[in-house]
Amino acid sequence: MSIAGGLPRAVARAVLHGCESLQIFTRSTGRWQARAFSPEEVAAFRHEAAGAGLFPIVSHASYLINVASADRVLRRRSLGALGDELDRAERLGLFGVVLHPGTGPEAAGLPRIAEAVATLLADGPADRARVLLEHTAGQGASLGWRFEHLARIIELAGGAPRIGVCLDTCHLLAAGYDLTTESGYRQTFDDFARIVGLGRLCLFHLNDSKRPPGSRVDRHEHIGRGYVGLPAFRRLLGDSRFAGLPMIIETAKSPGREGPRVQLDPLDEMNLATLRRLFASRAAERRASRP
Repeated sequence: MSIAGGLPRAVARAVLHGCESLQIFTRSTGRWQARAFSPEEVAAFRHEAAGAGLFPIVSHASYLINVASADRVLRRRSLGALGDELDRAERLGLFGVVLHPGTGPEAAGLPRIAEAVATLLADGPADRARVLLEHTAGQGASLGWRFEHLARIIELAGGAPRIGVCLDTCHLLAAGYDLTTESGYRQTFDDFARIVGLGRLCLFHLNDSKRPPGSRVDRHEHIGRGYVGLPAFRRLLGDSRFAGLPMIIETAKSPGREGPRVQLDPLDEMNLATLRRLFASRAAERRASRP
């Protein structure tokens, strides 16, 4: 949800749409400079979030951040921006910060990511917000599109307990993980459990894909209107291993909803309603199958 009009309005938008968890950006996605939050705005956000019972609330890191870069200037700016993202998350009481691991050559890039994350977590308080490494679609030179990449970053970071993983259904499909069949779905999460570990999984992004499996292109589509398809979401929502895990949609907003007003978004309503129907139907099936 947007923070247009102030941080508390993101909470109000989530409540209006019946959300249980929430993701926000606390910095501009396309600028290095970030607006400072006043103590009053931070206090109001925390008060509204606690009153709404939203959990978890996470932020998504700026897309400019690339801690895998070999460019000294970009890496320095990226480290500073990611540190600021974590500081903001702590002030706001957020669970964690979702981070695209970075872009660059695998051999050098993965150690750079691990070093950056481990350093920033070690420099903060013991209860510092988590870094949630997001599995990517593998577009261009993006890292993190193979489960092995995520496992290697965590290993090189010393297995820091505050490193988690966010899986995106669009990214999984685009990276070549088959969610569209029963066998492919089973193999995907068996591989994740073996390579990374289900204990690291903290969050799902539920997005359909405009591009076909293995395309390595990150283009989100509305739920059920893309190549992921409704059966895959139905499997995921009915998977007992993921019961209670937060699931966030990042689908396109309706035109004209960018301003500070708190109002229903018809496209958000459509996507949430679709997922809620799928979840309810799987729950009903499980109840009916019990002896």
